[in-house]
Amino acid sequence: MAEQDTIPIVVGVTGHRDIRPEDRDVLYNAVKQELMALQSRCPHSKIVMQNSLADGADRLCAEVAQALCVSLIAVFPMDRTEYEKDFSGEALPAFRALCDAAEDCFVAPNTERAPASKDRDFAYRQAGVYVASHAHVLLALWDGAESPASDCGTAAIVHCALDGDYSPEDSIPLGGCCPVLHILSPRKGDETSAAGAVRFLGDRAAFDETLSRTDEFNRLAKKAPASESALLPSDREPDRQLDRMETLYAKADSLSVRFAKQYRRILAALAIISTVITIAFLLYDEAELHGMILVCGGMLLLAWLVQRYGNRFASHRRYLEYRMLAEGLRVQAFLRYAGSGISAADVLPWTGKTETGWVASALKVLSVGIPPDRSNRIRDAWVDAQRRYHERSVGWSKRTHKGSERIVRVALWVSILLYLAVLLFELIWGGLLPFSQKIANAEFYRTLSKLLLGSISAATLFISNYYGRLSLSRTTSDHVKMERFYAAVLDRIDRFGECDALLRLIAREELIENGNWCSYQRDNTADFSL
Repeated sequence: MAEQDTIPIVVGVTGHRDIRPEDRDVLYNAVKQELMALQSRCPHSKIVMQNSLADGADRLCAEVAQALCVSLIAVFPMDRTEYEKDFSGEALPAFRALCDAAEDCFVAPNTERAPASKDRDFAYRQAGVYVASHAHVLLALWDGAESPASDCGTAAIVHCALDGDYSPEDSIPLGGCCPVLHILSPRKGDETSAAGAVRFLGDRAAFDETLSRTDEFNRLAKKAPASESALLPSDREPDRQLDRMETLYAKADSLSVRFAKQYRRILAALAIISTVITIAFLLYDEAELHGMILVCGGMLLLAWLVQRYGNRFASHRRYLEYRMLAEGLRVQAFLRYAGSGISAADVLPWTGKTETGWVASALKVLSVGIPPDRSNRIRDAWVDAQRRYHERSVGWSKRTHKGSERIVRVALWVSILLYLAVLLFELIWGGLLPFSQKIANAEFYRTLSKLLLGSISAATLFISNYYGRLSLSRTTSDHVKMERFYAAVLDRIDRFGECDALLRLIAREELIENGNWCSYQRDNTADFSL
């Protein structure tokens, strides 16, 4: 997948070999229409097809992909030399030609535990499971006939995609991997069924959201400058997949920072508008400056425009989602750098998968390719760097929290002192008590005090509830916990070395911590109503 700064839309393929000759044109056009529809819906994204290039359905889909300039990724069930033994006649040169045209070719790693006597059916099943679990949508040229769940046929792979009917060695899939576009494809000998009917299987709304959010990110990423944050050591060995992960991490990080700033500018604008409205209304009501009602109207209109601006750019949602994508990519890049085949998408917490399914899909498809063939120590590059990051963040969070508490206390004391001053005025000069001495211009002083009290109260309310303040204590606590966690991991590495189980634990804890942070920010989403 040559484009480094976008997330590809990956289409997997499964299907049988026994296509009726008279159905070929109908099926070709049906596949073509579905791929063209994806290209139309995702104009900023590259469409990529994962295909085992077997004779029959695979080959037909691959030919359509070539005609539409859709990139091919060949996923073999076994070594290519051994795989070619399953092709004969004109199928073999056709297979070789497709291999030569493919952007990448590799043998699918085992997803499930290998049996004592590994056979070809098991290898074919692993290729099918890999394709189904690393795609945005699965094209299934299938006659609809069921088969055993443990089979390597099309029906079994369709259920792997829809229901997660497979058993990985190191995780348990909850729910399906991706939706399915079922294109009815009767087998030879079936003289009653018509070919070409298309039906969508799976959660349509979730699929539509995944496509739109992925294409939205790609549109923004193409124009966004990459952040300057270095992810991996500069002297690492060349690796195209790591290059892509680093590039996309930098883009997601940059976009997250951009939309965070945009969102806070919107909040600041609304805070200023709210304060102006409060003061203008008090001047209208108390000082009888009737022109202030026009100012109130103008500020309300401006608030509505700012709210429309915020809704249009979805700054808060993009800020959180792109942060989640960046953190997921960072974890995935370090896992690959360490030589592990663990997928960050498999480690994502359930809430992350359900709330931002497009991010989980992106992490899946971005790990497609040749498994890592080398490993690097991640003690300094990942673990110790994260320990130091959380150690610094503890100090920053505590200072920020203390600063915000100090501001709130000052605003509160100013309000209390102002109230006491007003109370004293009313007791001595305002006529509140029988012996009070009335003074001239008492109403002027009352109006002034109301203006001051109203303005300070509005400012205090905003300061005490500003975006992010409510989560500062929990964020500080999380940084403390994560600093201790990484210290414990460093001790474990020094004593026993690195292993996949430890890498999975680190990845899981990082993604949970990021999910908690996103949850805090969602809880602190500003209410745009005035």
